[in-house]
Amino acid sequence: MPRYRTLIEYNGTNYYGWQRQTEHASIQGAIEASIKGLVGVETHLQGCGRTDAGVHALGQVAHFDCEKTYPEFVVREALNARLVDARDTISILDVKQVDSSFHARHSAVKRHYLYKIVNRRSPLALDLNQAWQVRKPLNVEAMTEAAQHLIGYHDFSTFRSSECQADNPVRTVETLNVTEHGGKIEITTSARSFLHHQVRSFVGSLVQVGLGKWTPQDLKSALESRDRTRCGPQAPACGLYFVKAEFKTRV
Repeated sequence: MPRYRTLIEYNGTNYYGWQRQTEHASIQGAIEASIKGLVGVETHLQGCGRTDAGVHALGQVAHFDCEKTYPEFVVREALNARLVDARDTISILDVKQVDSSFHARHSAVKRHYLYKIVNRRSPLALDLNQAWQVRKPLNVEAMTEAAQHLIGYHDFSTFRSSECQADNPVRTVETLNVTEHGGKIEITTSARSFLHHQVRSFVGSLVQVGLGKWTPQDLKSALESRDRTRCGPQAPACGLYFVKAEFKTRV
């Protein structure tokens, strides 16, 4: 049975996240509807990772199987045509036929996320629903110092959603960088996997440091407490982007 790997970009503003839902619009549901329009039957789309309501993606990866073999170009064009007709803010950037051993979730060895902050008082226009506006000045140097405490192998219970279903709160964060240019701050991070709301919890706590409400040492103490109540306010979904995934096999 042919398996197709898809590379997906989406604006998540008007969706209740990646996962298919019966009563609300979702990324998975919209693409599955487009696949059905091509192959004629209900087809399951397996994503590399779930994103929450309002979260965006630059390079989400997913796969699906179907009975018939189609040219990759035909699959991409057919899915995009149906998504455009449905006025979905989703784009299929690439489609490749892959071996059945490839799995969008289980074959991934690293995931990359980006969080965008606009640090200014004037209201957002172009970046509305695409970034978190923080009106008070942020100390990026202090945020960068604090971020170093979150890199490495840790119990991240402090930065884990109460609804997180992961069996283990221990993760290894490989990178966590804070950069600023022209009032726009980008926080990038990578790991094999993340806990539910972990990145947004990181960002919310780093902003506490940037505002001078916490010191870098306060963030370190919050991490070591393994206490969710010690986490800073969770950053809003609108600034978060799934950037890309890396896989253990070339596809």
